[in-house]
Amino acid sequence: DAKLPELVDVAEVGSLAAEALYDAPDPYTRKVVIDRGRRHGVALGSPVIDERGVLGQVTRAYPLTAEVTLVTDKDAALPVVNVRTQHRGVAYGLPQTTGMELRFMAGNADVQAGDELQTSGLDGIYPAGVPVAKVVSVERRADSAFARIVLQPLAQPDSSRHVLLLQPMSARLPPRPEAT
Repeated sequence: DAKLPELVDVAEVGSLAAEALYDAPDPYTRKVVIDRGRRHGVALGSPVIDERGVLGQVTRAYPLTAEVTLVTDKDAALPVVNVRTQHRGVAYGLPQTTGMELRFMAGNADVQAGDELQTSGLDGIYPAGVPVAKVVSVERRADSAFARIVLQPLAQPDSSRHVLLLQPMSARLPPRPEAT
C-alpha cells in the first residue's frame, strides 16, 4: 500500500476510497460492484485504480453502489504509452485470458516483452502516467501487417479489494467555448 499515496500525489486529482463488494452477475462481462455510489460523489467514467495500477472505470452509478468495468473486459479500451519508447497505442481487454492486448501496432513496432505501459492521458478520463500493463509477448507474423502483443495488467482485477476512484480528468478541464 506504500505506492498508493505516491500515485495519488502524482495524479493530483480528487479521489475517493472504496471497497469491491462482489463480481457483477453477468458471466459475459468483467465487472465488479463497489460500495460507493452517487451519494458518495461517484461520477460516471471515474477511473478506478488499485495500489499497482489501473483497474477499470465506473460505467454505472447507483445511489449507494457503482459498477466498475475492468480493464480485462471485452469492451474496455485504454489509451496507453510505452514508457521505454514513448509510442502511444490502445490496450484492449481479453476476458477469456483475464489479460489485455495492444491492438493495431505495426509488425515492425518497437515493442518488447517486459515493456511497461502507462496511461497516456489523451482520453480526458485517466491522468497521464498511471501504470496499466506489462508486455508479456510480441508475435510478429509475416501474413499480417500488425503484431499480436499480449499484455498482463499490473492491477489485480480478480483480487483487488480496496480501490481508489479518481475524478475524471475531463472534470478539471475548462468548459468548451460556445460556438459563434
